[in-house]
Amino acid sequence: MKLLAIGIYVAVLFVIAFYSMKKTKTLNDFFLGNRKIGPWVSAFAYGTTYFSAVMFIGYAGKIGWGFGLSALWIVVGNAFLGCFLAWKILARPTREMTTRLGTMTLPGFLEKRYQSKGLKVVSALIIFIFLVPYSASVYMGLSYFFEMVFGIEYIYALGFMAIITAIYLTMGGYFAVTLTDFVQGLIMIFGVIALILCVVNSPQVGGFSNIVPALSNVDPQLVAPVGPPGAIALFSLVILTSLGPWGLPQMVQKFYSIKNEKVIHTATLATTGFALLMAFGAYFTGSLSRLFFGSLAEVGNNVDRVMPTIISQTVPEVVAILLLLLILAASMSTLASLVLVSSSSIAVDLLQTIRPQTKQKNSVLLMRILCVVFIGLSLYLAVKPNVILNLMAFSWGAVAGAFIGPYLAGLFYKKATKAGAWAGMLTGVLFCSLFSYLFPDSIPLVGSLAMILSIVVVPVVSALTRQFPEEHLNYIFAYKDNLALNKTQKAFSSK
Repeated sequence: MKLLAIGIYVAVLFVIAFYSMKKTKTLNDFFLGNRKIGPWVSAFAYGTTYFSAVMFIGYAGKIGWGFGLSALWIVVGNAFLGCFLAWKILARPTREMTTRLGTMTLPGFLEKRYQSKGLKVVSALIIFIFLVPYSASVYMGLSYFFEMVFGIEYIYALGFMAIITAIYLTMGGYFAVTLTDFVQGLIMIFGVIALILCVVNSPQVGGFSNIVPALSNVDPQLVAPVGPPGAIALFSLVILTSLGPWGLPQMVQKFYSIKNEKVIHTATLATTGFALLMAFGAYFTGSLSRLFFGSLAEVGNNVDRVMPTIISQTVPEVVAILLLLLILAASMSTLASLVLVSSSSIAVDLLQTIRPQTKQKNSVLLMRILCVVFIGLSLYLAVKPNVILNLMAFSWGAVAGAFIGPYLAGLFYKKATKAGAWAGMLTGVLFCSLFSYLFPDSIPLVGSLAMILSIVVVPVVSALTRQFPEEHLNYIFAYKDNLALNKTQKAFSSK
């Protein structure tokens, strides 16, 4: 029955990929779905890219074990900072500005905004190199789940997932990704509800009313507003996982591809609701892990095995299959977006900067080849001994740290300069890389500080360096005049 469910799921993916391949003829089609993605598909694409096996396996296990119920602060941050405010603040200006400037990628936007081809090239390399650890962490989470719940050896699970990702993504590109995201989002909703109900009603937990007393018996700090690791550790995780998407290219890309401004309101609400359910399901069930194990020795001192073990102990086979599809769906969506954005950084940004005469047909072919290369590099890293949370935290910190300052300033701050953008990008990525190496046990804190430093450094350096001419700024920020004009016209027409 398990194999049948997986087979049906994979068959659906391939049918969607084949259908999408017929519609994917240009680079714009392959990477952005020709900017025709509607509100619900956009919302599910954002949400399913946000939440993957990293959260359900790595983060839920380690954070839930350490913090208890205070891990739910991360749920609040993910939903309202990572989704609601991100869509409210970033979606409209990003979509309008990138459409008018004719850019398809974050490095492309930085090049046009700051008039720097070098910024585009370095950005492309950062994306391709530093998203590999994140992709590897997703593969690791999936493989642990397959191994613990279904008895499939880790290495075979890795290979299976890599092949599936490579085939359906290289066939259909972004259009295939968004269609499957919608299907996968529906699976995730039913799966996470089933996960919550099964874990809460297990003999170890004993229902909702018994959660607080039972955790208090283990350690009163597990039901405190801030769990045992402390406020700084908790705050850094909230910042890393909630502010991080504001600077991650695979998340920002979702704003590029929306059909028009009318879809933003619906997509904002849908994404926020989806995030509340997904994050709550993961961190809430993870916070109950101390009720299942007396110590981590029972799971081989490996926090990445906490959630797979709980699932294997608490759910019947039918629900286990649904949860398999939940984890699979969440991870496939994230992997597809990671691979697509990373391959585009070379095929679109780097190659077209070096050889601008490259034909679109060749660029699409190169993107498909690079998808396979990126997956191979991720697999290589995934077979090494690592902790999922550290891999993901390092990747998010380095990439978001590099881009969040230049990207936000590029959208909203007219006085941001080329030197400011360079300083913000290099500060973020180098700070995260250096201090993650020096303090491997504090990677989430380091990643959060890298993002904050990037945001601060851009305006500080910009205030000390040469400004762009007024003509360039008027061209870049014309969208603000368009938005003001649209609001005036709407107000006039409503009277």
